[in-house]
Amino acid sequence: QVQLVESGGGLVQPGGSLRLSCAASGSIFSINAMGWYRQALGKQREAVAVIPSGGSTYYAESVKGRYTASRDHEKNTVYLQMNSLKPEDTAIYYCNVVIRGVSYWGQGTQVTVSS
Repeated sequence: QVQLVESGGGLVQPGGSLRLSCAASGSIFSINAMGWYRQALGKQREAVAVIPSGGSTYYAESVKGRYTASRDHEKNTVYLQMNSLKPEDTAIYYCNVVIRGVSYWGQGTQVTVSS
């Protein structure tokens, strides 16, 4: 079993910053990738930032230059630093970990960007 615990969402004004964290525990071995997805109301879930093991981090075009994903291997934790937030970044953000080809999801954390 794999458990993912997310934290760090909330309400922020346009132009503000938030940092999301996701700690993985349980049967953690042979991680293929860790990353973040988001789903806005009425839209499909989309990849925001994905860190593959042994590769370059993928960023969605809409967040390049504003978001930074990072991973702490010792803590099995992935972070998402979000700067210059826009109202269109409002969504539920989900942590994702792929272990031996199996995808695991966090419970989701709401990020709302509004004045």
